[in-house]
Amino acid sequence: QVQLVESGGGLVQAGGSLRLSCAASGRAFSLYAMAWFRQAPGKEREFVSTINWNGGRTIYADSVKGRFSISRDNPKNTVYLQMNSLKPEDTAVYYCAARLGSESGVPGNFGSWGQGTQVTVSS
Repeated sequence: QVQLVESGGGLVQAGGSLRLSCAASGRAFSLYAMAWFRQAPGKEREFVSTINWNGGRTIYADSVKGRFSISRDNPKNTVYLQMNSLKPEDTAVYYCAARLGSESGVPGNFGSWGQGTQVTVSS
């Protein structure tokens, strides 16, 4: 179990960029695989991206490939999601998640979740 706090969400025009941050508690951050998920109103929570413990492996949902980039800074206990070329369909609450295991796109594999940060992309 790790405490996670997302930040960086907001309102942006289509084609713009945002960088989300997820700050984690504890010195064991480097042992965790991390991920970003998102949920729009009326939709199920969906996978966005995940990263392994040292940042050497990343996975992206097809919908964000080429536009989003996940990274981590273990000394700062922080994972980032750089979002470029944003589209209105990217509008959602974005959640950070952590697990003691491999990178994963399955929400049930993650035991720790942040409260989410709202991203709204206007057309």
